[in-house]
Amino acid sequence: MDIKTATALRRLRLVSAPEAVSFLILIVCSVLKRTTDFNAVPVMGAIHGVLFVLYVLFWADAWNRTKWPLTTAAVYFVLSVLPTGGFFAERRLRREAEDAVIAARARKEGVVNA
Repeated sequence: MDIKTATALRRLRLVSAPEAVSFLILIVCSVLKRTTDFNAVPVMGAIHGVLFVLYVLFWADAWNRTKWPLTTAAVYFVLSVLPTGGFFAERRLRREAEDAVIAARARKEGVVNA
């Protein structure tokens, strides 16, 4: 895995958890808006919107660089629209990055032809 691909995956991983948190906070704010006089939906909506757009941009970049199959790319996109999906995406991306580092070290040491 080259450095640009690793960077694209890292960016996607780093934005996935904050996007999930902002989605959950937005849901809480929506409930509070309807049950109390507290209205933070415009602010949280904007924050979540920016994070979601960043997630989609980073997802598209990662898909382009990693050449994921359509099913893998679709799973990462679906995880972005689920309230807690960003946490699962972050975990899977971290595991994928660790596996890539292990494979790169093995290739460098000549252990495998991966």
